[in-house]
Amino acid sequence: MALYDVWAPFPTRVRLVLDGETHDMTQDARGWWRAPAGLDTGAGHRYGFLLDDSDTPLPDPRSLRQPDGVHALSETFDPASFAWTDQAWRGRPLAGAVVYELHIGTFTPGTNGPAGAEGPSGGTFDTAIEKLDHLVDLGVDFVEVLPVNSFNGRWNWGYDGVHWFAVTETYGGPEAYQRFVDACHARGLGVVQDVVYNHLGPSGNYLPQFGPYLTDKHASTWGTGVNLDDEGSHEVRELILENTRLFLDTFHVDALRLDAVHALVDDSPVHLLEEMAIRTAALSAATGIPKTLIAESDKNDTSLVTPREAAGRSGSAFGIDAQWSDDFHHSVHVALTGEVSGYYADFEHLGALAKVLTRGFFHDGTWSSFRERYHGRPVDVERMPGWRLVVADQNHDQIGNRAVGDRLAATLDDGQLIIAAALTLTSPFTPMLFMGEEWAASTPWQFFTSHPEHDLGVATAKGRIAEFAKMGWDPAVVPDPQDPATFERSKLDWSEVSEGRHARVLDAYRRLTALRRCERDLTDPVMTAVSVDYSESDRWLVMTRGSLRVAVNFADSPATLDVAASEVLFASEEGIAAGESLTLPPHSVAVVR
Repeated sequence: MALYDVWAPFPTRVRLVLDGETHDMTQDARGWWRAPAGLDTGAGHRYGFLLDDSDTPLPDPRSLRQPDGVHALSETFDPASFAWTDQAWRGRPLAGAVVYELHIGTFTPGTNGPAGAEGPSGGTFDTAIEKLDHLVDLGVDFVEVLPVNSFNGRWNWGYDGVHWFAVTETYGGPEAYQRFVDACHARGLGVVQDVVYNHLGPSGNYLPQFGPYLTDKHASTWGTGVNLDDEGSHEVRELILENTRLFLDTFHVDALRLDAVHALVDDSPVHLLEEMAIRTAALSAATGIPKTLIAESDKNDTSLVTPREAAGRSGSAFGIDAQWSDDFHHSVHVALTGEVSGYYADFEHLGALAKVLTRGFFHDGTWSSFRERYHGRPVDVERMPGWRLVVADQNHDQIGNRAVGDRLAATLDDGQLIIAAALTLTSPFTPMLFMGEEWAASTPWQFFTSHPEHDLGVATAKGRIAEFAKMGWDPAVVPDPQDPATFERSKLDWSEVSEGRHARVLDAYRRLTALRRCERDLTDPVMTAVSVDYSESDRWLVMTRGSLRVAVNFADSPATLDVAASEVLFASEEGIAAGESLTLPPHSVAVVR
């Protein structure tokens, strides 16, 4: 496939517009249109395609750069021209690691957008580099970046992207992205890139004009489904698989977080996810650098992360490396806040948290009152290592999908925040932190968009309110996603990091990540080695991790627990001492030997 070739079986005529000149293209039997030989393929050329008799060129579905936005001409870009300095980077496995999730546009105040553009500026890859040493000091291993592909508008969560291959200019474009990945590797940080293959954004998606990239066969909450198993699906699947290789190989990324894979409906003999796992494993073998796939799934089904060789003839294994468990978040959230509306209702009792800590999921074939049906499948804890589940007490969804985008720090005291950190960082799973939680950031993280189309902006705002109606949140307090102030409020305030409660919570996070690094019991992946005792009435919980005990007092009064401790390795409050029993102040946690 040459640079200017395009798969477009729908139109009967395709012409290439390159630097203002128009070139006829020829079609082969598979629907590929080929450009004339000898055209300049170096960087910096503007181009697009005229379909049938249209006089408006459309951008390339495989465009690597959209310098003037999603509706404008594409621009050629040469990734190989970047001078990488990460030759010594050999990667690291996900097992035993700590992940840190961030959104480039709000991680730093930064500057972006064209000169003189109205509205607030946002963070870029280069301004994010300036804060990487903070993450090193914090003790994380991977930086997980929310989607960076090109979207319409100036700020967005990233899940409205329409060009899978083009890194948005809002954050600095593809070369700035390469600088960011290179800078992470220079500091010993792996990079996880969040990618969205289950849908495309509502503005700037021209794929349906080229060919059967989408299908009505499997519609989702986002509308028409991506065509993975209908007529023409082979080329669509290859498009996605090429995109995974772009990030994992060309851009040196270490892992992909696959958004909402339950919406990737595929009845093919080999599911797209399994094919993705096969090719990713081959890339790992070829490069000698671990390449990892992490799935977000709503199904609570560990067949996603069952190795392919363990499937036998049943074929019920996809070979993805890890997946999220939202049940962990829900159980920790309810234990600390007491909030039981909507999907939190089933997690009201401490027994839910105890089950998640030992079984991975709460809903493993149980009744879900929110879904009004049975949900999930049992986890084979004797065979599945705990690190295959990625957990968080806060993440972009669980904060941003709340009515006002409020973090735990808005309602919990310092002790409760440190409890959340301790449960996450000492659990048998792969812990993930969300930017700013490590210092109890006072800023919210709200849902924001900047759709240039007024009607689309209005529809987005109404859709948000309807989507979460069952949570019982007051629509009157939900901020307008299109208001620039919503984006501006969501930026981290780095000036508060060293002050008051922020400094205290940050110190606790640093001590916990350091403890996790030096105590092997805390990274032991054997789920059957984890046990939990708790008291619903007295509101305490003790998790056993080998020779260690993680003791938590959720109550508003002190608790004396029958836990003998020879050494206190971590304590959220002063005065917690080793002995024949353990006395915990209200809202406190200790890790003891």
